[in-house]
Amino acid sequence: MRVIMLIDMDYFFVACEEIKRPELKQKPTIVGADPKEGKGRGVVMTCNYAARKFGIHSAMPISQAYKIKPDAEYLPMDYSYYESKSNEVFSIIKTFAEKVEQVSIDEFFIDLSVTLSEASDALEYAKRIKEAIATRAKLPCSIGISENKLIAKMACEKAKPSGIKLVRGADAKSFIAKMKLGELYGIGSKTEERLNALGYTTAEELAKASIMSLMENFGSFGIELHNIANAIDESEVVEAGDAKSISREQTFESDTSNPAEISSSIRRLASELGTELESKKISFKTIGIKLRYSDFSESLHGRTIRQTNQPGQIAETALSLFKENSEGRRKIRKLGVRVSGLTSYRSQKSLF
Repeated sequence: MRVIMLIDMDYFFVACEEIKRPELKQKPTIVGADPKEGKGRGVVMTCNYAARKFGIHSAMPISQAYKIKPDAEYLPMDYSYYESKSNEVFSIIKTFAEKVEQVSIDEFFIDLSVTLSEASDALEYAKRIKEAIATRAKLPCSIGISENKLIAKMACEKAKPSGIKLVRGADAKSFIAKMKLGELYGIGSKTEERLNALGYTTAEELAKASIMSLMENFGSFGIELHNIANAIDESEVVEAGDAKSISREQTFESDTSNPAEISSSIRRLASELGTELESKKISFKTIGIKLRYSDFSESLHGRTIRQTNQPGQIAETALSLFKENSEGRRKIRKLGVRVSGLTSYRSQKSLF
């Protein structure tokens, strides 16, 4: 039996800011773009629960957040500080699990299948992890526990804020059965709309659909939809040193062919990748992009360069690949940036 946990730091950027300024805990606080008195063009990166009570949420246009709560505290990103806190959390988690997969600056999967013999033991173990992070890093987190990464992720969402939720393997399908399709990890709003049009509104309904029917409508993605609805996920927790590649992806709220919007997303995804690679002391030699279009067809493009640990190279190459391979004004649904050919240089003084 596998025991997988997802540790997700709650409202991470703002929580980091609250360490420096504890008074922010009582005040609606937003980290993101400069609102410029309602004329800013960026988005909310994250906000605390005091701000969420007013309907403000991550990825909301900063101008809209300002209209809702102009007297909130608006703070710029302090990425180097957030990275240092992320590294601190990673170090704490490593004392509890040998196998840690950092999927973003504030999310960590761990595999405790060898450490724990019973799922019930996982609850107490998760409490110890949560307490250690709160005591040593001064940060709150939520933890989802299950037998696979998919259900651990959704259990974690239900555990927020600052909770722990265990979903046993036998209960996984019933746990998601009544969820709307948009609540399922991996299904975006556009896919939900298409599935609704086909008569599927809940995970339970989608789980009964034939794979062939789903593949006729969604291509190979139909297999993934079938697995999601049936709580199936065999993917392993993979440490950076063991990974063949590391990637970041974004599904757009609305399909877009806007070059500025797409380029901005590429830069952001590349920045996230660069930060992770730097923190884990990993170099790379291949950069790639994945473009999923409105009709769910995909195109993959890559370029191999000299082995490097320069994060700026990711954005530069990914943007070049997009410009060379974008198909006119064809609308893009999902975008991914990927690096491979990974080599660890953590134990070396300098590789270059």
